[in-house]
Amino acid sequence: MATRSIAEVATGAVVLGIAGVFLGYAMLHSGRAGGATDGLSLTARFDKIDGLNNGADVRIAGVKVGSVISQRIDPTSFAAEITLNVDRTLRLPKDTSAEITSEGLLGGKYVSLVPGGADQLLTNGARITETQGSVSLESLLGRFIFSVTQMNSSQPANAPGTPTTPAQPGTPSR
Repeated sequence: MATRSIAEVATGAVVLGIAGVFLGYAMLHSGRAGGATDGLSLTARFDKIDGLNNGADVRIAGVKVGSVISQRIDPTSFAAEITLNVDRTLRLPKDTSAEITSEGLLGGKYVSLVPGGADQLLTNGARITETQGSVSLESLLGRFIFSVTQMNSSQPANAPGTPTTPAQPGTPSR
């Protein structure tokens, strides 16, 4: 009886150890492990960052080049301010723009950077000034429904004296 319980405890410990190794490997190789400070730190202000989370990707042309480190609200302008950690080897022009984009209809959000053509480069701690916030799918759908409803209600009714049904073939018209 005692041998069986020792074997069960040992098996449980081995299973937990293997699970811990897999968890550690996943955290190190997922690119979302916190605290990476070896990159270029940039900030950007947006009117809305709906659905963007800390650890979200920062991409250029679809390639991951960094991640979102933090989010905060500016108490004076009430704009959302995010801090990005971007690969230091990239030489981003000062007129680079940032846009919060969706991976798809049900996908997560990420920050898309579009490098500009300026001669001056962004330095550590610089602010990206050209930004576009996230677009809400619910808001777009609501606008579409509202515009279709307005369009249908603004169509004129049939004028008086206009037939509402077409004449039957073979029927003499007056």
